Amino acid sequence: MDRRTETKPLLVVEGLTKHFPARNGRIVHAVEDVSFEVKRGSTVGLVGESGSGKTTAGRAVLRLIEPTAGKALFDGVDLFSLSAAEMRAYRRKLQIVFQDPFSSLNPRLRVAAILGEALDACGFPRGKARRERVAELLTLVGLSPDHATRYPHEFSGGQRQRIGIARALAVEPEFVVADEPVSALDVSVQAQVLNLLGELQKKLGLTLLFIAHDLSVVEYLCDEVVVLYLGRVMERGPSKLVYAAPRHPYTKALLATAPVPDPTRRRTHVALTGDIPSPIAPPSGCVFRTRCPEAIAACAETIPPVVEIGNGHHVACIRHDERA
Repeated sequence: MDRRTETKPLLVVEGLTKHFPARNGRIVHAVEDVSFEVKRGSTVGLVGESGSGKTTAGRAVLRLIEPTAGKALFDGVDLFSLSAAEMRAYRRKLQIVFQDPFSSLNPRLRVAAILGEALDACGFPRGKARRERVAELLTLVGLSPDHATRYPHEFSGGQRQRIGIARALAVEPEFVVADEPVSALDVSVQAQVLNLLGELQKKLGLTLLFIAHDLSVVEYLCDEVVVLYLGRVMERGPSKLVYAAPRHPYTKALLATAPVPDPTRRRTHVALTGDIPSPIAPPSGCVFRTRCPEAIAACAETIPPVVEIGNGHHVACIRHDERA
């Protein structure tokens, strides 16, 4: 059975909220009431500008940072309700690929030792079986088994990211958060790593949460997309629907700046001026209203709920009916 055809979600995130303390008793509202689902065997893209809360949300789901509120139901079990000891039992099922391949690998360790640390965590035996598993992992990500004896500085950025992917896959996880895994790479290398992730997903039946700021990357790889702005969901739904008919002004603005590989296609320009506000003092009502070219007075009064407009397509905008 093709796991990509399953409709049951592997992960259900409900009301995820993460606050950080700031000076003078203030609070950083990094993530606010974020909800989404990730179907088993699919890829969901979590996108937005820098400061939108996407990396915080991804790490909170894995409890690499502790959430302030909400639920994360992984195969029916709320990860946020587990004790530290209970959570350790789930670490093997939940892994992450970090953004920067230059800083995420220990420069003092050879590749075999880097992958060996991950294998130690799941009790994998040493000796011949360990060496064979390391060689298998390197081959899986398109590297040579001979690379096991080298240090990270001997590899290119793309090769280092492949090693990071191999480390995440070492424990045979079910769910992987890919935190902007190609943003630090040259454009020519990005496509290679994206293709690798797509191939690995099909081969291993992985479920991915792919974090990115580039909507063109998400369009290529993801089945569904969740658009975040200042910690809140602006729009979410099947990628084809969101890209074909975006309903939130922020999504339109992001799409307008995304490169189009087809020279016959043109994006409609949407003006987006100014910087993202401080999460310490987010705007009242819709957090996007201070930069929204379509904002009206009512946008400052109420936080718009995320409502379904059909076929799993959701939007958080009080004026969405006007754009139907």
